[in-house]
Amino acid sequence: MSSPSVFNIAFDCADPYGLARFWSAVTGDPVDGEDGPGARETAITLSNGINLYFQQVPEPKTVKNRVHVCLRPDAPRDDELERVLGLGATVVEDCRGDSDDGWVVLADPEGNEFCMLHHNVGRA
Repeated sequence: MSSPSVFNIAFDCADPYGLARFWSAVTGDPVDGEDGPGARETAITLSNGINLYFQQVPEPKTVKNRVHVCLRPDAPRDDELERVLGLGATVVEDCRGDSDDGWVVLADPEGNEFCMLHHNVGRA
């Protein structure tokens, strides 16, 4: 029996194109199609085939996400953290502790939380 695969991760937002541009800069993957400012929906197809889908909704984000994206950088976590902060992310919670382990909880420009993991997480 086959199992379903993840096709996309959806982000509710006020500005789909603007938020897609932020995530495009984070991931290095381009915004799909001919969408531009004012688009009600747009997407990014990641190199692994999963899509980040951005859809316009009228209400702002008000509470913590129940699902979020965790990023594992190829470069050292703290270098990637500085790059992403420079793109417009903000730190929500720093969970790095005293060691080189841990993660940092960030928010994208519309307040959606995501984590920056240590670059060695899950690698042998």
